[in-house]
Amino acid sequence: MNWDDTTDAEAAGERLVGSVADGEDQAVEAALRPKDLGEFIGQEKVREQLDLVLRAARARGATADHVLLSGAPGLGKTTLSMIIAAEMGAPIRITSGPAIQHAGDLAAILSSLQEGEVLFLDEIHRMSRPAEEMLYMAMEDFRVDVIVGKGPGATAIPLELPPFTLVGATTRAGLLPPPLRDRFGFTAHMEFYGPAELERVVHRSAGLLDVEIDPAGAAEIAGRSRGTPRIANRLLRRVRDYAQVKADGVITQEIAAAALAVYEVDARGLDRLDRAVLQALLKLFGGGPVGLSTLAVAVGEERETVEEVAEPFLVREGLLARTPRGRVATPAAWAHLGLTPPRAQISGNGQGDLFGA
Repeated sequence: MNWDDTTDAEAAGERLVGSVADGEDQAVEAALRPKDLGEFIGQEKVREQLDLVLRAARARGATADHVLLSGAPGLGKTTLSMIIAAEMGAPIRITSGPAIQHAGDLAAILSSLQEGEVLFLDEIHRMSRPAEEMLYMAMEDFRVDVIVGKGPGATAIPLELPPFTLVGATTRAGLLPPPLRDRFGFTAHMEFYGPAELERVVHRSAGLLDVEIDPAGAAEIAGRSRGTPRIANRLLRRVRDYAQVKADGVITQEIAAAALAVYEVDARGLDRLDRAVLQALLKLFGGGPVGLSTLAVAVGEERETVEEVAEPFLVREGLLARTPRGRVATPAAWAHLGLTPPRAQISGNGQGDLFGA
């Protein structure tokens, strides 16, 4: 069970299947987070590689190499950063890229670090350029140059830093400049979870929340969790509420399905917004192609909301495709909504019949 991060699309935080953690999620996550790598579910390759890095550092009596974690929100980057600190027996300092707008902000944080401390920098790609350039020297040489004064009389005062471990997290690794990426000794990409892993997440969370759940109920929740542990835990809490009010408190497959139907999360994890986009694409525009702005107007949402909140999951599920001509529905989208595609869609030529022949 692993969660973390924010995303640029704030609207995602309002959805039951959104990957952003709101205040309630953050409070629950603090209680449910695993405390060491042995408890961390999923991401086997990342766990194995990170375990070697941390064990080697402890054996040398040195701080661990800087770590860069990339991947979608809700997959466990913040959790892993806390585990790194726990495994190294070090305190952790948590901040984010958007909070560091000036080099002085970063200098203040770095100068107050203790030896061996872990600095977790979330959304590191959103840090300002001056702070980013200061970070290069801090990561490589454990020193920063603090500029005192302005103009020709400005003086650079070198400030030595104690050895520390930087853990950077990003949802958009491609936005990181190569000089920054190259200074991380260990980089890992967090993958989406499979159904079996999410079932283990749900079972573990149910135990910690003192909720009784059977295997079929856990499988039902896992199958609608969009490959993301944070969403699995959020759905579990909503199903728990339904089971306590409408049933005997035990989560079965039937109870889970009924509860998630109330919250409009279907068998593939699509919610109201996802289905609205697909229905508009299929029923109003015959499966496309249609431009993003037109599609957004059709569903009554902002262009950015459709592009950043709904589309990534629909594309990943193979329900929608982005083409140079616009958005196009796939055969799987027609099948999921129980609709029959036009003849041109069935023939696969992607063009309408101009003369009706």
